[in-house]
Order: sequence, then C-alpha cells, then structure tokens
Amino acid sequence: MTLEARLQSSLGLPLFLKNILIAYLSLLLHRGSLMRTWNTTRPYLLAAPQTLVLLAFLVLPIAAIVIVSFWEFNGYAMTPAFTLSNYLSIFSSTTIATYLNTFKFAALVWAICLLICYPVAYFLSFHIKSTKWQTIWFLVCTVPFLTSNIIRMISWIPFLGREGLVNKSLLALHVIDQPLEKLLFSDFSVVLAMVHLYALFMVAPVFNSMMRIDRSLVAAAEDLGASPFQIQKEIILPLSAPGIAIGTIFIVTLVMGEFATVRLMGGGQVASVGNLIKNQIGSLQYPLAAANAVVLLIVTLMLVFAILRVVDIRKEL
Repeated sequence: MTLEARLQSSLGLPLFLKNILIAYLSLLLHRGSLMRTWNTTRPYLLAAPQTLVLLAFLVLPIAAIVIVSFWEFNGYAMTPAFTLSNYLSIFSSTTIATYLNTFKFAALVWAICLLICYPVAYFLSFHIKSTKWQTIWFLVCTVPFLTSNIIRMISWIPFLGREGLVNKSLLALHVIDQPLEKLLFSDFSVVLAMVHLYALFMVAPVFNSMMRIDRSLVAAAEDLGASPFQIQKEIILPLSAPGIAIGTIFIVTLVMGEFATVRLMGGGQVASVGNLIKNQIGSLQYPLAAANAVVLLIVTLMLVFAILRVVDIRKEL
C-alpha cells in the first residue's frame, strides 16, 4: 500500500486536509531527488553559455573554413564539391618557399625576443629588490606597447629609410659610402618590427615565472659555492622554462599568421603565409585561401603541442 493510501485510511481528517498533507509529504519525498538532479546538472548549465559562444565563434567558423577548402574554384566562382587540388597546390615550390620564409621569421623573432627579454626579466625579478620598483619598471617596459601596432611600425620607416637617421649617421661617420637599401622593405625590417611588436609577450610570462622562484634556492646555491652561470643553468633557467614556453607559444602563433607587418615593413617584397592568404582572399580565391589557412592552423597547433610536450606550463596557469 502506498504512503498516500495509508494516510487516507489512517488519518481521521477532512478530505481537503488529507489532500494538502499528502501533497506536502510527496513534495518532501521528491525534493531530495530534485536537489541531487540539480547538483548534477548545475555545472553543465553554468558552462552552457560559454560552450555556445565557443561553438558559434570558433568551432563553426573553423568547420566552415575546412569545408570551403575542399570546394572548387574555376577562376570566377567557387562550387561546392570535394577536391584536393587546393591542398595539392600548396606543395608548389613557390608556396613551400613562402611557408619556409614564415618559419624563418617565427624562429628569428622568437630567438631575438628571448635574447632580449630574458635578461630584462631577470634584472627586474632578481636585481630590483623592492616590489614597488619592480612594478614601476615593468610598467615602464609596457608603456610603448600601449600604442597602436601600426603607429609603432610606421615609426621605423623614417628611422630605417634611405634618408633616415641610421643611414645619415653611418654616412656622417664614413662607415658607408652610400645609403644601405636593405634596412627598409626587407627581411631585416620585418623581423625588427615584429620583435618590437611582440617582445612584451615574452618578457611578461618570463618575468612572472622568475618571480615565482624561491629565493632560498639561489641563496643555498651561492652558499655551496655555485657560480652565477651554474645558478642560471641549474636553477633559474629550468624554473623559468614554463614562462619561456608560454612566451614562445604567444610569439609563434602571432608571427605565423602575421600579414600587416610583412606588408608594411616588407614593402610588398617579402612573402609570408598570412600575406599569401590575404592576397588570395583579395582575388576571391576563397577555397585556396581556406586550404592555406587550414594547413597553417595545423602546423601552428603542431608546434604548440610540441612545446607543451617538452615543458609543463600548468603550474603557470
């Protein structure tokens, strides 16, 4: 016999009171199961808005690019189809040279940023003892990056140009007989501008990692007679590796897709994959541009995964 039937037979109450009591007891019995259900589904409900945004603005656009990359293009219009010709065209000598040039830019910008930013981060974290002055000097380092990227790039043009400050100074010192043409609209100017643009993305995570290093480890190594080089090699460099890895991911992903800096500082004479995709979109070759975008995304993700396999960055997150 159910609980409701037992109450109806045992309680000598008016009918409407019995119904109210039965409804109240039923609610109490089901409340526990409802709470358990809510506790189980609440995390999914809270994550649902972010998941929908991620699907709408990341997953679906990437899926659309992948689909379009297999379509055909006859020179005038693209046709829904399934063809590998867009991907096969990437293996031409010109396109491969463009990819290699992009990899060269990524490697050079990363190496130069690391060589510049590692000493800066080390000086800020270990040689400036006051937290107040560490913060002030770090903010001073970030001030140039508060301006527009375009403005910072354009500022190099009068400095590196044929009649720029560098050439005039070298001519005045009789170091050269005629202005250097390779300072502007060349690989040198592109790499220089990228280092200027993206150095902050290396110095910030490296500085953060070095600030987390226990200073007692350095003091103990000094007491044991370790040289500054040994301290750097055995303590500071390994413990700051997560910050270096994060900065590497930032720089590699930014440089691999860069096209504005290459176009402006290269003067149309320097090739990169980002600039190639931009030109293909401008000529309405959307399937070919989509194929290059997919390949560039895959290559970049492979580089990021390789970095994550070498260095564990979870402690920095």
